Amino acid sequence: MITETKSTDPKQTIFPAVNCACAENRHQSTASSADSSSGGGSTLAAYNHGRLCKGTALLRKLEINVAEAEKRTGKNTVNMQETYTVYLIEIRPAETEGGTPAAPDTLWRRYSEFELLRTYLLVTYPYIIIPPLPEKRAEFVWHKLSADNLDPDFVERRRVGLENFLLRVASHPVLSNDKIFFLFLTEHFFVYFAVLKSLSAMFRVKNPDKRFTALKQYSDELNSVISQLLRIRARVADRLYGVYKVHGNYGRVFSEWSAIEKEMGDGLQSAGHHMDTYAASIDDILEEEEHFADQLKEYLFYTDAVRSVCRKHELIQYELEMAAQDLAQKKQQKEELATGTVRIFSLKGMTSKLFGQESPEQKESRLAALEQSIQEGEETVKEKNTECQEFVRAAWDDIEHFKEQKDKDLREALISYAIMQISMCKKVWTFILVCILCMYINS
Repeated sequence: MITETKSTDPKQTIFPAVNCACAENRHQSTASSADSSSGGGSTLAAYNHGRLCKGTALLRKLEINVAEAEKRTGKNTVNMQETYTVYLIEIRPAETEGGTPAAPDTLWRRYSEFELLRTYLLVTYPYIIIPPLPEKRAEFVWHKLSADNLDPDFVERRRVGLENFLLRVASHPVLSNDKIFFLFLTEHFFVYFAVLKSLSAMFRVKNPDKRFTALKQYSDELNSVISQLLRIRARVADRLYGVYKVHGNYGRVFSEWSAIEKEMGDGLQSAGHHMDTYAASIDDILEEEEHFADQLKEYLFYTDAVRSVCRKHELIQYELEMAAQDLAQKKQQKEELATGTVRIFSLKGMTSKLFGQESPEQKESRLAALEQSIQEGEETVKEKNTECQEFVRAAWDDIEHFKEQKDKDLREALISYAIMQISMCKKVWTFILVCILCMYINS
């Protein structure tokens, strides 16, 4: 089913575009979007002029930014008033003639439209680990952070996450060449496919691929580890915030004390000022920490994408095994019909014993039908086997790419976090030394 979603700007014209199909994007991922409605200005022209080759990332041709967020009010699908947030996407050619930066092409998108884009990518590229979106609702928050979706700090972190999502897709050698993704960036209308085959059905494969089984187990364990880290970090942030703010009492006490001391008054007053500054510094520290938490959350959500690829492989493997099992049953039926022996109890065998054997013409007709069915079954098994092999090859290439990216990103995030903690500890001791020196010098 093709569904058309409206732009957040009511002045923009919405019209259908139905010449987009998942099959077209699988085989023609580099197709030009010149046949669509005019839009995207200089960016669209630059894209069509330098059409991307297979394996070339869109990010080499375009600069993509989610520049700002804006709160709006409008009516939803049930005609009720609602407040929501839209995000401004800016794109411009990465290379311009004469070195003069081109004016960016812009459009507004809601978070729900980003969700539709990711759903489409999941359906079209089941063998690829699709980058996750930032959280829809605040999770792993400590008491100072608001859980309100319209909170300015949360909206800003989500804006950064949405930009990161677009950059990851635009840097992927396959996803970046998708026609619908380019339309999402350039056109005020956006056609998406609300076709998502359920992968939650219960089935068990007989011969699971050990590599995908191990990968699924790893993603479960990684999800558990990152969840624990984020929960611990939220508890530590709560306690650390309280400890720092309590130190503000030192500032008040030192200021009161300075009023009754003549010789140490200036030193105590200065020490109280530094204690107030120390207590206030926790806000910036925890705000910086929140960026590292968001990096961990991204890979927490990545684990769901990895499991989705594993479930899709299980489904393809299950369909292959069912096709092979059906073929084996048909071959057994043909053998039993040809020899006249029945290996297992069947209603057909009991009918033959009660009412006599079939005539030669009936037997030949059934054999011919079974032979035709067996040939079709063999073709089905061959197709399913090819599909499974191609899925494994394509998926494992993307999994290896994901592993390299994950190791690099998490290593950098953890090292940066450690450096930030070291810097924070140095600042703490600097405040303490300054307070002592102030009292010593002025005594």
